[in-house]
Amino acid sequence: MDAVFSNFDDYLKAFGLTIGLFVVAGIASLVWGTILAVLRVGPISILNKAAALYVTLFRNTPLLMIFIFMAIAMPVLGYNFKFVEDVEIGGYNVSAFFFRSCIALTLYTSAFVCEAMRSGVNAVPLGQAEAGRAIGLTFAQSMQLVVLPQAARAIIPPMTSVLIALIKNTSVAAAFGMAEAVATMKALTNNNADQRTGIFLAFAVGYIIIVEVVALASYAVERKVRVAR
Repeated sequence: MDAVFSNFDDYLKAFGLTIGLFVVAGIASLVWGTILAVLRVGPISILNKAAALYVTLFRNTPLLMIFIFMAIAMPVLGYNFKFVEDVEIGGYNVSAFFFRSCIALTLYTSAFVCEAMRSGVNAVPLGQAEAGRAIGLTFAQSMQLVVLPQAARAIIPPMTSVLIALIKNTSVAAAFGMAEAVATMKALTNNNADQRTGIFLAFAVGYIIIVEVVALASYAVERKVRVAR
């Protein structure tokens, strides 16, 4: 445990990077996953099938393979994302691979967000959407004003599970040189083999704290928006 305290700045920076990956990829996944869910329940057949193909493809592709594609294939194709190299946020330099990691996590997680959101949309009585159309709302307006607000209440528990999985999936970035929590833990254990157990426990506690904060926030939101029965 002394190794953690003597490198506490690195410990905090590692979890700061983990949280950064989670926040950026989480927001992007929620937005893109919601769009995919709307396409999947929408009236345009080709968009419905394209969204279904996307979900099937990325749900059944290992996250590691997506990371490998972003890390190796994208630069070969000429997409290096050099425009983010000099960006600094909160004292952290945003590297091109941070950007690629966020894209990889978003591509993967949004497929699960889509299915969670779609289950919520399907839980809303069909009469709600029909009532929206009856008063002249378009499909997009009906989804935005009538269906999605009700669906959001139903999907908080499954969406929380998706976000918690995303927190743990950020560890895959360690295999590609990102100095997030798992990569820092490996470095500390390699240099302090006699303190391996304490280092593991310290990083486990860090992950537990992050997960519990997300779970408690989810519970608070669920209590606030739930409808009395």
